[in-house]
Amino acid sequence: MASGLSGKAAIAGVGYTEFSRNSGVSTLTLALRAIMAALDDAGLDPGKVDGIATHRVGDSIPAPMVAVSLGLTDPHYYVDHFGGGGSSHGLVGQAALAVAAGVADHVVCYRAINARSEFRMGGTGRPLVDHIETQYQAAYGYMAPPQYYAMMARAYMDAFGVDERHLGAVAISQRANAAHNPRAMMRDPISFDDYRASRMIAEPFRLLDCCLETDVGVALLVTTPERARDLRKPAVIVDAAAWGGGTTLQSAGAPDITTSYAARMAPRLFGLAGIGPADVDFANFYDCFTFSVLMQLEDYGFCGKGEAGGFVLDGQHRMDGRLPVNPHGGFLSEGYAHGMNHIAEAVQQLRGEAGGRQVRDARIGLSTGAPGYVGGVTSALLLRRDG
Repeated sequence: MASGLSGKAAIAGVGYTEFSRNSGVSTLTLALRAIMAALDDAGLDPGKVDGIATHRVGDSIPAPMVAVSLGLTDPHYYVDHFGGGGSSHGLVGQAALAVAAGVADHVVCYRAINARSEFRMGGTGRPLVDHIETQYQAAYGYMAPPQYYAMMARAYMDAFGVDERHLGAVAISQRANAAHNPRAMMRDPISFDDYRASRMIAEPFRLLDCCLETDVGVALLVTTPERARDLRKPAVIVDAAAWGGGTTLQSAGAPDITTSYAARMAPRLFGLAGIGPADVDFANFYDCFTFSVLMQLEDYGFCGKGEAGGFVLDGQHRMDGRLPVNPHGGFLSEGYAHGMNHIAEAVQQLRGEAGGRQVRDARIGLSTGAPGYVGGVTSALLLRRDG
């Protein structure tokens, strides 16, 4: 049965800065540019904004500082959440709850990072992350996301017979999608030979298995459907939002690291919307690495456990397949905005604005955060076209 939130919140505007390797500006500037672009997309006066929210890991500008810079003198709602990509969709879900409850009228959610030119994930020269297990890992040089995910990927690949053909199929299809996306950082087609020739980063991950390090800002405007219908663009309805987890899967004793926290959360997410995986027209899976796409195909119920390899080799994840995955190219080819660009792309797909990468007759889209590794939390949204 659908939840009380279903149909009571909407996304009414999306805004981007350029996806680049060197923005040349501060994260405050990126945030403000993305927010103003989202407000312009919606046709909303900035003075109407009364809520602001972000997630970050010590790499961006706090939400209260952005509120001041926007001239908000009495914000009714703000969230400054310390957390990575697993928190991204929960941030928007919480904003949806706020507008549905009448706490705020118009909430802007943003992510702004100089993740290539300034604060590189897993880079040196900064304090270690504050997980308990870090003290046992850092001494062995086990500190960067590709290393963390490589361990999980190898366990998964050994369990289910997945190999470089399956990982490569994800990278190749998403690059093909990005060719139709004018925002994408990487648009040139790649072959399997190109994939295999890319250098090894952390076995089994090659360079083309890894998301892009990106300087970018992305913002979304969350409001009620009634208010959204008075704005410039068609409303995209929040059908369900869910988040979960609570421990990391690196060393917290998870019984099966070939299954992510998303598998526990997915039934709850679909139950809140009153639909199932078969009703979804496209999926924007959190693709920090190619492996995470395979795992989420299974854990969100689009195929059985151990069947994702065959799913992608058969091309069922391509634009002409059963479930188009990451039509914008995802983090692997568009750029890495730590989750927010997946939601923004879902909105554009459901508004029919995606041009050459448009999914035909898209009515319901799934967008996901990181599946629970490293940070230990995950989140996702089910969105649908209004009307």
